[in-house]
Amino acid sequence: MNFEIVQKYIPLYIKAGKLTLTLGTLGILLAVLIGLLCSMIRYYKIPILDKIVAVYIEVSRNTPILIQLFFMYYGLPKIGLMVSSETCGIIGLAFLGGSYMSESFRSGLEAVDKSQVESGMSVGLTRIQLMRYVIFPQALAISIPSIGANVIFLLKETSLFSAVALADLMYIAKDLIGLYYDTNEALFLLVISYLVILLPLSIIVTIVERKLRYAGYGV
Repeated sequence: MNFEIVQKYIPLYIKAGKLTLTLGTLGILLAVLIGLLCSMIRYYKIPILDKIVAVYIEVSRNTPILIQLFFMYYGLPKIGLMVSSETCGIIGLAFLGGSYMSESFRSGLEAVDKSQVESGMSVGLTRIQLMRYVIFPQALAISIPSIGANVIFLLKETSLFSAVALADLMYIAKDLIGLYYDTNEALFLLVISYLVILLPLSIIVTIVERKLRYAGYGV
């Protein structure tokens, strides 16, 4: 291990880390929005849309994100739809993450005691008010541990962005190994980079989960 080489490569990993975090954050935010929308559709069992969402979830969760990225980046141009690497990465992460977030939100919604829903209806709350003030706050608290786990999972999936020519952390590591054969140094920095990104997030999720359990939410 040559630490002079490690020090030389650190700026490259910082730049790649910023790109990874930026695209990952955008993809995860979209995934949360998609998941929330899909969970509402499934919770209320809206005709037709419920079936469409069910198919989307099965397709998304049962196909590798690498195949999804290849389809968008290499397949869509065949029919005249050009997608940039950045857009491809964000959409791919949102497409995959939306299905996982949907199931997290839905499990939280269905975990809310029916007696509370009935109590809200008995005092004259509308469906929107019932969701806003009674169901969703409790469902969110119950779902947070699962959502946190999904966020960590999706950030780790960004390591596949290099497959569509995005200069993320994995791309930089493979590039340095291929060009200069600095395998130990490149992989060492890759591991450290993901630890710097994921370890604090994992600790935060664990702390939040414990607090929610003490408050009476979750498993």
